[in-house]
Amino acid sequence: MYYIGIDLGTSSVKMLLMDKDGNILKRVSKDYPISFPHPGWSEQNPEDWYKQTLIGLKELIINISKEKIEGIGIGGQMHGLVVLDEKDCVIRPAILWNDNRTIKENEYLNEVIGKDFLSKNTGNISFTGFTASKLLWMKNNEVDKFKKISKIMLPKDYLVYKFTGVHSTDVSDASGTLIFDVKNRCWSKEMIDICGIKREQLPNIYESYEVVGNLNKDLMEELGINTKVKIVAGASDNAAAAIGTGTIGNGNCNLSLGTSGTVFISSDKFIEDENNSIHSFDHADGNYHLLGCMLSAASCNKWWNDEILKTKEYKKEQEKIKDLAENEVYFLPYLMGERSPYNDPNARGVFIGMNMNTKREDMTLAVLEGVSFAFRDIIEVSRKLGVNPTNTKICGGGAKSKLWIKILANVLNMNIEIIENEEGASLGGAILAAVSCGAFASLEEATNKIVKISEIFMPEESLVKKYEKKYSKYKEIYPSIKNLYKKL
Repeated sequence: MYYIGIDLGTSSVKMLLMDKDGNILKRVSKDYPISFPHPGWSEQNPEDWYKQTLIGLKELIINISKEKIEGIGIGGQMHGLVVLDEKDCVIRPAILWNDNRTIKENEYLNEVIGKDFLSKNTGNISFTGFTASKLLWMKNNEVDKFKKISKIMLPKDYLVYKFTGVHSTDVSDASGTLIFDVKNRCWSKEMIDICGIKREQLPNIYESYEVVGNLNKDLMEELGINTKVKIVAGASDNAAAAIGTGTIGNGNCNLSLGTSGTVFISSDKFIEDENNSIHSFDHADGNYHLLGCMLSAASCNKWWNDEILKTKEYKKEQEKIKDLAENEVYFLPYLMGERSPYNDPNARGVFIGMNMNTKREDMTLAVLEGVSFAFRDIIEVSRKLGVNPTNTKICGGGAKSKLWIKILANVLNMNIEIIENEEGASLGGAILAAVSCGAFASLEEATNKIVKISEIFMPEESLVKKYEKKYSKYKEIYPSIKNLYKKL
């Protein structure tokens, strides 16, 4: 039997075909545009997601026995607001996770409604990217469109709806809306009222591995499939990537070094940070996790190379770097504001420490180290909560750089494990589908069989000591300049 995993990302949709033994048979990726209609805004057309996914699926399953396709699981970008009218037509472009238009609404939720109230009812406080503040923005700025809302959903749930006709979401994705009671795994009536919406506008809640419905007849005909295909609820991109890296059970960790950066630590119990520096969310394995998110991670390196150095030779630029932890240049990676641990949408990127001897490679190294130090900021919060992982898996495009992984291992003082087939959320989606269809007895059995470690990067004592000194200086930079950001 075959299982399809889909990762609905920010810039592309990635999908893979997996057999019952966990072997990946084929991969397909399709791009779609992002629009930035105003500074700080970030939008996409949900129909672009569906069209490109459909094109990709046709390519993925060509020349295979289609009657063997048993299930599909989807992971997707979190927090995005997709709104449909009573005819299930998209009302406006989706407002994405990295959109910062909701600064006023975010302040209203945290300061007027209050962080204690939010934390009590959802397990988290408000961040500009969260869905609740987007709904309030629509209510305040697009009154007519807000009144037309019949259904509210998250990005990957739009694909699930298009596949099945069912309005659904899963607990891990719902956790990032700020309308969801994470501890009790249900919608929060208090937050529904604050957002000015009704319960019937929100989708039903499923565990990530539960079957939502079957692929609809029109799609079956278009894809040439004549047997029932189960569609599972799926998961947020981070939770799906955690499944795809085997990050389940208590205390396991995964770093995602993608467009954004995340630290994901699985837990068998609900843990809440009293300062709300990191998120407490539900996990796709039926338990919980801590999640720290930085808005710009590998995208910092892409920006530095593409826009400033005007090169696509990322590896070549890194080959010039010789001495780690000797650099006098520091970089704050807040190109689009920051979430964890500072929750500051006004923060921006900063280079500091340049002198007349500063070279091109010093600046490149500063970018890699700056992102690594920002990961350390998040890890430090988990350590204060008594959660101190000593190993972590890693996924995302930035993980292709062995130099960057070496820096991370020494900045974090953790073993970093490289996955043999690093497919992130798309593999997680396929695993969820396989488990729901009975190919494996449990997620633990599936991940033990499928996820294999190919290499381990271990910290070096001398570099750990040097980076400890560098980090002690780095962590003083943001507090020293944070008051300048609003003025700038």
